[in-house]
Amino acid sequence: MYILFPIGWMYYFGTNLDDRFKVKGFWPTEEQSHKIPLDKEEIDKELARMRMADGLRRERQAAQAQAQAQVQAQQASSEQ
Repeated sequence: MYILFPIGWMYYFGTNLDDRFKVKGFWPTEEQSHKIPLDKEEIDKELARMRMADGLRRERQAAQAQAQAQVQAQQASSEQ
């Protein structure tokens, strides 16, 4: 009993693991995963894309900060 139970447990959970515990769509496909640029043109494109995204993020943050400053100024003027 003490020997057969662990052996049976290991056999049950150790066989056919790919079909038994497989979650479809867990790992990203090759199209969904990152792709490291190797050529100079690809690197330049990726740098341009990253810089554009960074610029958009900075513009949004500046606009949000400006909007918050306006709201605070309006609240300060309405309190007086």
